[in-house]
Amino acid sequence: MKKIKYYYNTHTLRYEKLITPLRVKLLRVFGFLATAFVTAAIITYFAFRFVGSPYEKKLRSDNETLRYQLQRLNDRVEAIDQQMAGLEKRDNEVYRSIFEAQPIPDSLRALQAEKEQEIARVEGLSESSLIFSIDTTIQRLKARITSQTKSYTELADLVKNKEKLLAGTPAIQPVSNKDLNRIASGFGYRIDPVYKTIKLHAGLDFAAPQGTPIYATADGVVREAGFSDGGYGNHVVVNHGYGYETLYGHMVRIKARNGQKVTRGEVIGYVGSTGKSTGPHCHYEVHKNGQKLDPVYFFYNDLSPQQFDQLLKRASSSNQSLD
Repeated sequence: MKKIKYYYNTHTLRYEKLITPLRVKLLRVFGFLATAFVTAAIITYFAFRFVGSPYEKKLRSDNETLRYQLQRLNDRVEAIDQQMAGLEKRDNEVYRSIFEAQPIPDSLRALQAEKEQEIARVEGLSESSLIFSIDTTIQRLKARITSQTKSYTELADLVKNKEKLLAGTPAIQPVSNKDLNRIASGFGYRIDPVYKTIKLHAGLDFAAPQGTPIYATADGVVREAGFSDGGYGNHVVVNHGYGYETLYGHMVRIKARNGQKVTRGEVIGYVGSTGKSTGPHCHYEVHKNGQKLDPVYFFYNDLSPQQFDQLLKRASSSNQSLD
């Protein structure tokens, strides 16, 4: 049974039935619904903010897993980058130096692109920045690997030509010198026998009887064979390739001829005293890329360490040259 409410009317001085207008009823319903909605929204906000839905929990867990994997991937990329740098260093300082090849500049290794900054530390990076940084480094590593592969291909070709390089490197004495007593004057500043002044003697003088055979000290092609007005007299110049040339001066007779291919140990002429010379001897020079070197350091193919030490002492003696 519906409960009826009454109120005391002071104007009529009696109790009258309480009738609630429809407008008031609607306002009460709206207020209740609004309060309920706001309360539900506040509860939902705090629930999702501090508790989270099962779906959000799953997304958060997946995100942490992906970030951990990105960190591991970044560490692996950095390790590969360090290994690549080690390979490039060994390539320049070890492998290419063995074959006297020029090191590869970093700009060429990066295929002429500017070398980008190293990957930033993982801490503090957003996922998008981390992915971009890793992708950038991978692209740079690909370019460096491509360049390094070309370098190793070139080194493989150098290995194939190593035998030719060794054959074209001066390695024996130009005249027979078993007793090691035929070096009359060494490389360096010596007294000129004609002008009696100190001048650079750019080779070794091997004193020997006239007609003693003179041997090519490495494989090569004869570039000059004839008489020189510059003081060498009858002389021969052999081009061995790889920047090496050797000169043999003051011959009494030349056996080799221009353009002839010669091998190490082949007779190319005979000791004499032609040109600016004070006695029969072979003046011997070694050139590398146009620079005159001390020939005594190239007699490694027919001397023991003790013999080389003895020869070195004879060649370093300060005396008068024979030309």
